[in-house]
Amino acid sequence: MRVLGLSRSPESHPVFLPHLRHGTDRYTFRQAHLVSEMERVIAALDAFEPHYVVNFAAQGEVRSSFDHPVEYFRTNTLAMIELSEALRRRSWLRKYVHISTPEIYGTCDHAVTENQPMNPSSPYAASKAGADMFNGVLHRTADFPVSWVRATNVYGAHQQLYRIMPRTAIYRKLGRILRLDGGGVAVKSYIHIRDVSRGELAVMLRGRPGQVYHLSPDGGISIREVVEMICRMAGADFASSVEIGPERPGQDKAYVLDSTLARTELDWAPRISFEEGVRALVDWVETNWEIIRTLPLDYEFRP
Repeated sequence: MRVLGLSRSPESHPVFLPHLRHGTDRYTFRQAHLVSEMERVIAALDAFEPHYVVNFAAQGEVRSSFDHPVEYFRTNTLAMIELSEALRRRSWLRKYVHISTPEIYGTCDHAVTENQPMNPSSPYAASKAGADMFNGVLHRTADFPVSWVRATNVYGAHQQLYRIMPRTAIYRKLGRILRLDGGGVAVKSYIHIRDVSRGELAVMLRGRPGQVYHLSPDGGISIREVVEMICRMAGADFASSVEIGPERPGQDKAYVLDSTLARTELDWAPRISFEEGVRALVDWVETNWEIIRTLPLDYEFRP
C-alpha cells in the first residue's frame, strides 16, 4: 500500500513522527493548504489517484475557536465542503473517511450511540458539525461514499505537547505548576492512538458508506485523575504540582460514547490499557527530554 500525506504545515520534528524510523519508500509527503491552496490539494490527489481518502484535517482547540470563529468555519466547514465536492466527482475514489469529533454532541455523561443529536458547545464543534451534515447530504443525494469516525480523547506518545498528558509530564520535569481548569473534574474517555488507528483502518476498508462509527473505551476518567496518575508515576506530589483555575468556555462535562457498532460490525476493540498507554507516553517524554525541552509547549493558532 502506498500512502500520500497532505498537510498545510511542513512535517513536524522527527520526535513526533515514528514512521520515519521505518523508512519512507511507501510514503510521500506534500505540503498544501486546504483553504488557500485547494487547487494544489486536488492536483496532488489527481496525480496519486487514491482509492481511499482519510481526512484528519481540522482547525483544532476549543478555547481558540471562541477567539477566531470565522477562521474555524473557513477551515472546518467551507474547505471541507469544497474538498468533498471535488472528491465526489473523482472516479478513482472508493471511500472517503471523514474524521469527526464527539464534541459535536456537547456533553455526553452517558454512553451515546451514533444517532445522538448534535448539540455543539463551541465554534470548533459547530464548525465540525457543519462539514458532517454536508457530507451526509452528499451521501443521500449523490451516493458519496463517506463514512465518519468519532473517537473519544486520543492520547499516546508523539502527541502534541500542549495536550494534558505530555504537558503534565513536561511540567513535572520543569518544576512548573500545572493549571487545572475547573479543577479537572471533566470526564474524558481516553483511547490510545494505536487503537484508534486500527479502527480508522477498519472503517476505511470495511465501513458502510453513510455510517458513523464511534471508537471509544469502556467508561471514562476525570482529567484530575489522569494528572494524579502521571504525578504518581513520576514520584511527584499532586497537591504541590497543580493549581485550580476557572473552567474554560465550551468545556463539556463528559464524553462517553457507545462503540458497540464498531465492535460488532468491524470486529474492533481497544487493546492497550490506559495505564500501559500513559506509562509509554511518560517514557517517551523521558527518552526524548533533551529535544522536547527545547520545543514550544503552547497551542499556536495559525489560520
